[in-house]
Amino acid sequence: MKHSIRVRFTLIFVGIIAVTIGACLFINQFFLENFYLQNKQQVLMDAYNHMNELLDSARDDETSQMEALLRDLRDSNNISAIIIDGGGGMIYYSTPDYRSLQNRLSWYLFADVDGETAGPLIVDRIYESDQYNIILIENQLAAGNATYMESWGFFSNGGLFLMSLPVESIRESVAVSNEFYLIIGIIAIIVSAVIVFFMTRKLTKPLQELSAISEQMAGLDFHVRYHTNAQDEVGILGNSMNHLADALERAIGELQTANAQLKKDIEEKIQIDDMRKEFLSNVSHELKTPIAIIQGYAEGLKDGINDDDEESRNFYCDVIIDESSKMNQMVQKLLNLNQLEFGNSEVETEVFDIMALIEGVVHASEILIKQKEGTIFLPKGNPVYVNADEFMIEEVVKNYLSNAIHHLEGEKVIQISLREMGDCVRISVFNTGQPIPEEDLDKVWIKFFKADKARTREYGGSGIGLSIVKAIIDKHHQRCGVENRENGVEFWFTLKLEKNIEKNEINA
Repeated sequence: MKHSIRVRFTLIFVGIIAVTIGACLFINQFFLENFYLQNKQQVLMDAYNHMNELLDSARDDETSQMEALLRDLRDSNNISAIIIDGGGGMIYYSTPDYRSLQNRLSWYLFADVDGETAGPLIVDRIYESDQYNIILIENQLAAGNATYMESWGFFSNGGLFLMSLPVESIRESVAVSNEFYLIIGIIAIIVSAVIVFFMTRKLTKPLQELSAISEQMAGLDFHVRYHTNAQDEVGILGNSMNHLADALERAIGELQTANAQLKKDIEEKIQIDDMRKEFLSNVSHELKTPIAIIQGYAEGLKDGINDDDEESRNFYCDVIIDESSKMNQMVQKLLNLNQLEFGNSEVETEVFDIMALIEGVVHASEILIKQKEGTIFLPKGNPVYVNADEFMIEEVVKNYLSNAIHHLEGEKVIQISLREMGDCVRISVFNTGQPIPEEDLDKVWIKFFKADKARTREYGGSGIGLSIVKAIIDKHHQRCGVENRENGVEFWFTLKLEKNIEKNEINA
């Protein structure tokens, strides 16, 4: 609480009020009496001039004017006065105790005013002239040695006057005024402190809100905003913090996006490096076996093994040719896959009958199916026209069918089916046999991945065919997948349908 800006504002305001009141009390105590005396001195001087003018004017209403003046002096300024003509007769007076004023005037005129003990004690001579004097006296004959400011002298017509003003009333007024001012000041300080303490809440509340917002911004939370319609300095500060939050939010967002992209790029680079290492390892592994076989059989031929046996030499040559063919096929597939993955192979779309394409691929593979003693079922019905690259899709069907033939087991059935799905057609190739482990279903599209390496080698697979399928289907912006069925495995892909196409339009 001691650090609260409300408390500081209150203490500062109360301090200012206290210092102001203290200064006023100090000024009252030491300067107010002199100010009163100077003011009364001027009143006495003005009264003399006014009386002198009335006596010189010889107006018909002189008496009423003079009496009114004396009443005003008595009532407004507590001044007692007597006026005596030149012969010593009383003309005007404003107090019942005019005798004492008359005696004191006589003392001023005829006694030793500088030191007569029987008369008043002169405290200060305030003003002196040929016409009148103003002095400050201490009347030792009065109770408590009362102090008076008195003016006495002569009028132009020869008349005499004395005006007396008790100074003690001034001092009492000053004391009472200071006491009252002190009480009011203390009350004002207390009331002001309470009012300021609660009124500053209106000022400190938005500052507290801004402080809370700044703490949230320090914690990188830039969604907070300061809501205000005020046009003062606090409102301007709040709007500035809102603009700062917007700018920081955009900057942090851009940095986060850039950081995420950089992280993604780094991960992709790491993945590409890993894939490159894996690719080189797989290529080396795939080439190592046929190269070793070719080398071994070539060395056997060179060393003249079974020179007299033509059948053995032919066998050696057949093995070398077969392994060389496998290497050539693998290299060719790698080149094709590289072209597909890096965009060097363009898709040339055209409308064709996918049913006819499938029948052609199946017809070309009948010998392999018979060798595996398998049965294949083809879809029946009208032609189904699709929009795709016919050469690439033929490669997809060949790979799916070849994969199915080589994994035939059990009933040894291959089922090819088509199903329309909106503006696409789904082509599926199912074969009976062992299911693919669930953890390997997403990996079959990876280059050189082989769930069963021994059997893959047995039928001459390289582990690239399904990668080529995935690349071709991605090029067509379509989907492909694999699913385990109850007694086998189903591979599928989708193509865009071309409806309302007549066959003669295709042939044309």
